[in-house]
Amino acid sequence: MSKTLVLCDCLGSQTLDADAIAAGCGLDCSKVYSSLCTSQIDLAAKEISKGDVIIACQQERQTFEELADELGLDAPGFVDLRDRAGWGEGKTAPKMAALALEATLALPLGKSVDVISEGTCLIIGAEAAITAATDLCETLAVTAVVPNADLVPLDRRFDCVVGNVRNVAGALGGFNVKIDSLQQVTPGGRGAFTLSDPLEGAASSCDIILDLSGTTALVPAPEKREGYLRADPSHAPAIAKAVFEASQLIGTFEKPLFVRLEPSLCAHSRAEQIACSNCLSVCPTSAITSAGEHVAIDPMVCAGCGSCSAVCPSGAISYDAPPIDAIFSRLNALSSTYRSAGGTSARLLVHDATHGLEMISLAARFGRGLPANVIPLEVDALSGFGHAEMLAALACGFEHVDLLMSPKTELDVIEAQADLASAMAGTQAVRLLHTADPDTLCDVLYQDIENTISCAPILPMGSRRQVARLAAKTLQPDAEVINLPQNAPYGAVVVDEDACTLCLSCVSLCPSGALGDNSDLPQLRFQEDACLQCGLCSNICPEKAITLKPQMDLTEGAFNQRILNEEEPFACIECGSLFGSKSTIAKITEKLVGKHSMFATSDAAKMIQMCENCRIQAQYHSADNPFQGGERPRVRTSEDYFSKRKDH
Repeated sequence: MSKTLVLCDCLGSQTLDADAIAAGCGLDCSKVYSSLCTSQIDLAAKEISKGDVIIACQQERQTFEELADELGLDAPGFVDLRDRAGWGEGKTAPKMAALALEATLALPLGKSVDVISEGTCLIIGAEAAITAATDLCETLAVTAVVPNADLVPLDRRFDCVVGNVRNVAGALGGFNVKIDSLQQVTPGGRGAFTLSDPLEGAASSCDIILDLSGTTALVPAPEKREGYLRADPSHAPAIAKAVFEASQLIGTFEKPLFVRLEPSLCAHSRAEQIACSNCLSVCPTSAITSAGEHVAIDPMVCAGCGSCSAVCPSGAISYDAPPIDAIFSRLNALSSTYRSAGGTSARLLVHDATHGLEMISLAARFGRGLPANVIPLEVDALSGFGHAEMLAALACGFEHVDLLMSPKTELDVIEAQADLASAMAGTQAVRLLHTADPDTLCDVLYQDIENTISCAPILPMGSRRQVARLAAKTLQPDAEVINLPQNAPYGAVVVDEDACTLCLSCVSLCPSGALGDNSDLPQLRFQEDACLQCGLCSNICPEKAITLKPQMDLTEGAFNQRILNEEEPFACIECGSLFGSKSTIAKITEKLVGKHSMFATSDAAKMIQMCENCRIQAQYHSADNPFQGGERPRVRTSEDYFSKRKDH
């Protein structure tokens, strides 16, 4: 049974071609209504009663959901055709068909965990903290931390301590706090309360923190830390808002698990040598920490910005709300449906669910709206829309990609990703739009685009690295090697053959297996497709013979191992078996013979030129064998003990 798209022209304010939309997306379309949310609500009830319907209106979603609830039916699906297409200019039917089909995609539900807040609240500050504690003490279990004893009130409805908060860790429902110079109130006696002796490094925990200190925030990116509320102590409206928000943070809350970590793929470090730290550098909340050879992610602190997944070279961190496959599916559905419905020159506008959605809505209602060939794509994490997603959009049929920046977007991450995507595409086909004015947005989108791209569309499937490579090869079919910006996750390893001693320490630590050896010959081999440009090889090389070259080899040679350095093997002077390389043996001989006590004689020096087995034999039979002792004592027997007793 196919879904039915229920259409409404919103009091005749938009033109809907039901037949063209149906032909483009393959859905059954209802007749075009005019006022389903008001005078035709009874007709809306009939459509919903048919089941498996999608209503082409987001503005009155609540009205239709309540109607379905009254009818005892499941809520219908929804898609916004009006703001994103109907109130724009041009032939909108192909875009409407694409948006309608996208709404039918079954996207996987994001994972989440329950967070329990019992309402224990720590308020930090001076006078403002005491006032806030007075307001909240009837709702939450409040403790106020003030800087001096003069601020301690006589009100015992909440606890008050004197001290300085040193640091804060955790998030809603699980904060851990360290307090220095902690002094607690002794409530007995007459006159002002006395305080206990100062205690350094006191540890405590709470569910909610209200910071009214007016100083530097106690956590990075405080606006992204759930349960940590902060307000200017001199601004009463801000304090009132923070107090109200704190009063609502009691109960059980659903915490999304935004990203997924596969530690075995992580190239953070090996043998205590640091390599890739991309995610650590870009995480705004410090949710990512080093955990030996891989990183660890605190899901309670993670705010879901997606930056880590965009910069991870190995795929160890992937955005999981929804996963990358869902983005690729949406891009392909929008592009292919738009083309099959007769649309041309498709451009993609990527935006978030807050700032971007509001901009599009205002531009449609009060301005020109979006052009008919500009197809919007709403994503939860704008910073997570990295170079692989940008390239996938271009390669599956969009001639240009615009990203509408939000004030909360991590610009350094997405700017670097856009530069990388443009380098791999061969033209500046990705643009970042920095505007908070709907009219300016319209003006920019209606301008002609100089840097557009055209190619035979691909089906984006696989990992981000696989899709990025396929897209680059599709967008630049004649290119063999593409030079990329610094810190790109693709590239070659360049070896100074004169400096390299083929010690192969780089091979033993390479986290992706891009560097290899030859068990039969002294060789250093390299497979470019596997290289993450993590830098571990260059960091560990004792001779500093390795440098990284960011690039993408689009030829089949990238999948084959090639020799970076090789030497003639050295033959054992005793048995003739091959081991090591001539240059290595020569350098060891030069450094040790006559300069080290163990190789002072000519016979000892010859051991350097022997294989492992011959060296052991020579050492064992040498006159100064350190393992050689005197004659072993005779084993004592019972007869020895008996004879000793007879002597006595």
